Amino acid sequence: MSKTQERADTAPNIVPQQGRVAPAVAPPRVSARRRRPGVIALSLALIAAGGAGVAVLLLQVGDRTEVVTVVRDVQVGQVLTGADLGRASISLDPAVKIVKADDLDSVVGKRAAVQLKPGSLLAPSQVTKDSLVKAGEQLVPIGLKPEQVPATALVPGQKVLLVHVAAQGVADAGEAADEAPQTLTGRVVKASSAAPGTGVVVVDVATTTQDGPTAAAWVAAGALRLVLAAPDGG
Repeated sequence: MSKTQERADTAPNIVPQQGRVAPAVAPPRVSARRRRPGVIALSLALIAAGGAGVAVLLLQVGDRTEVVTVVRDVQVGQVLTGADLGRASISLDPAVKIVKADDLDSVVGKRAAVQLKPGSLLAPSQVTKDSLVKAGEQLVPIGLKPEQVPATALVPGQKVLLVHVAAQGVADAGEAADEAPQTLTGRVVKASSAAPGTGVVVVDVATTTQDGPTAAAWVAAGALRLVLAAPDGG
């Protein structure tokens, strides 16, 4: 082996400068930012306030009242039964007047003073122990054939006119043709469902004690018609 070859074999391996890989550089250490005492205090105050708010909310949710609710339609004057009413537990403003669940039995048997709708809370002012037939009034039952029943539903408290007409097939000698028919005022107390087969609807109408006998005579003679009055009674 020549001396030149020996030098080549024993010479250290020198990596060309162009192909050398630079050593990895460690990222600089970033010191933790100091927390200012004021910021810490504010954070603790906010956390405490939030905890207090949650506590108040939990107390409000826990403070619930058992109340009486309406579970089905009840017309004015209808006697309340246990099937018409239910119970519910709700968070309630003390200013709201309601019937508590413990007093449910005390309202059963009373009459609805207003129309009651399902899903509503029952208030003491919505029930009454008084009959819808007041002192100085009489109740006159009036049977209406299907063609005489108004398309508008008859509901308790609705004002009506009792109109005297000539009985079918009989001329009315008491009233001239050009005169307005005689009328009496009344108020619907209850209207039945149509009777099976005949479709007749019986309407209980309250009128004055002076007009009651007259209205009953018109009904017996088949000479009475019921007309809905305007909402203001006119």
